[in-house]
Amino acid sequence: MRIGALEAGGTKMVCAIGNENGEIFERVSFPTETPEITVPKMIEYFKEREIEALGIACFGPIDLNKKSDTYGYITTTPKLAWVNYDIVGAFKKELNVPIGFDTDVNGSALGEATWGVTQGLENSIYITIGTGVGMGIITNGKLLHGMLHPEAGHMLLRKHPEDTYEGKCPYHKTCLEGLAAGPAIEARWGKKGIELADKKEVWEMEAYYIGQALVDLICILSPQRIILGGGVMHQEHMMPLVREEVKKQLNGYLKTKELEDLENYIVLPSLNDNQGIMGCLKLALNEIEEMNA
Repeated sequence: MRIGALEAGGTKMVCAIGNENGEIFERVSFPTETPEITVPKMIEYFKEREIEALGIACFGPIDLNKKSDTYGYITTTPKLAWVNYDIVGAFKKELNVPIGFDTDVNGSALGEATWGVTQGLENSIYITIGTGVGMGIITNGKLLHGMLHPEAGHMLLRKHPEDTYEGKCPYHKTCLEGLAAGPAIEARWGKKGIELADKKEVWEMEAYYIGQALVDLICILSPQRIILGGGVMHQEHMMPLVREEVKKQLNGYLKTKELEDLENYIVLPSLNDNQGIMGCLKLALNEIEEMNA
């Protein structure tokens, strides 16, 4: 099969062609400008390649309820040009192929669960910590949806005893994103994370917040593995610090074989930054399967 994949991000739109085995044949990216500028370019790309289905993993919030009048829309995004934009409808009208649709981070979670480090597990979490914090959750073998989709990057946290920073999130201040995303690091310390690599106190505080969030998720969702991605996790010393914080903050409350082996429980992505595109391929395949059911 020739399957189209669209990883729709706030900065760039990555379009790719692959197949049902997760193989990626080609890709191209377009800057995320306005729908009027960007979408026609992507439609033309996919038209020329005669795809049989398309998977879209999109920045949000988005409407994933197929019974809703606004299913397939980007809804209340801070990217004003894209507010209430029917992204699925735009592609369906021009391409007339099955279209799978989900959040960008759910796409990454699905890519890893299908071909990566969480393959074969029924319950897993993918977290990206960069400019913002996004979370994809797979429970009982399926991506978790509900009223909307998980926005667990905005879970509220207890502040570090030595942290005087108020928090970056305009809605909640002291949520995970407000305390631990890249812009929060820069606002708190006055420099970008990449310039603070040798400052131990920066990353110990960062690990405190990420570890606290993971403990909350472990207690609520009981995942079999957690993947941490995004620019913040490119700091090589972060993963040992996070694992240590999880162990410290759980404080021996839970005893499982997974928690006894944190190096294989809290891990980095495994698909060489292809997890999002590969997840899009799987979204398209899932849509075909659902239509044929």
